Amino acid sequence: MPPPLARVVEQLKREPSRTGSIVITVFGDAIVPRGGSVWLGALLEFFTALDIDSSVVRTAMSRLTADGWFERTKVGRNSFYRLVKRERQTFDIATKHIYGAPASDWTGRFELLLIGNGEDRDASREALKNAGFGSPLPGVWVAPSGVPVPEEAAGAIRLEVSAEDDSGRRLLSESWPLDRTADAYLKFMKTFEPLRGWIGGRKTLSDADAFTARILLIHYYRRVVLRDPLLPTALLPSDWPGRAARKLCGEIYRAVLPASEQWLDRHGTNESGPLPAAGKELARRFGD
Repeated sequence: MPPPLARVVEQLKREPSRTGSIVITVFGDAIVPRGGSVWLGALLEFFTALDIDSSVVRTAMSRLTADGWFERTKVGRNSFYRLVKRERQTFDIATKHIYGAPASDWTGRFELLLIGNGEDRDASREALKNAGFGSPLPGVWVAPSGVPVPEEAAGAIRLEVSAEDDSGRRLLSESWPLDRTADAYLKFMKTFEPLRGWIGGRKTLSDADAFTARILLIHYYRRVVLRDPLLPTALLPSDWPGRAARKLCGEIYRAVLPASEQWLDRHGTNESGPLPAAGKELARRFGD
């Protein structure tokens, strides 16, 4: 494993356990584009490179399955996990947020959602955060017009507001912790800039290291970008680091993608055999 990637793995080890979150990254980034189901053994082999014990991975898969993320099937002694259909919308929204080009056709208006007390508010909170909505007050959520509203918040009262006056701008400043998001982007770039430099030096990664680099890159990037509302440029500071972070992430991702897919070709299987090939959408990620 090259030193820049080894340092990222060491950083991961120093953090609180995020095995379940990494599993979600693996499925959203690599498995969903190739059919959505994978053999547990392939997951265990990947986590070996992160020095995460198989028992920890099995426990994480059991919890995620109990929480309704996955369904498990067995073929002989082998276990296979598939993303539950109702969670696909969550993944689809996250996919656009992580890999899609920034919006360039903002209308100057914002969508305001009002959610009453009760179970709807609790169920919708995480889905709205992941969709890029900010919250200036309990039960109040805001995002640029055109951002898809998650299914969990379909019953909300919906209004449209302008950000052109002082009250609108105050609403925006209180809805998103942009300073904290900027710091997180800078930390992400500090973590992965050495890997970009190493790859840029014409050095190659093994297929296994390429897959590890790909998953950790997206794991760290999505932790920032899914909390970023991706506001229009007109509403961001001139030195906003989100643009540079996306460029860095895209460069590394495109560099490691072919070799990482070769690792999946060799190690990834589902109930029917080798994983199907990914569609053209995979190659278009981080395109502008």
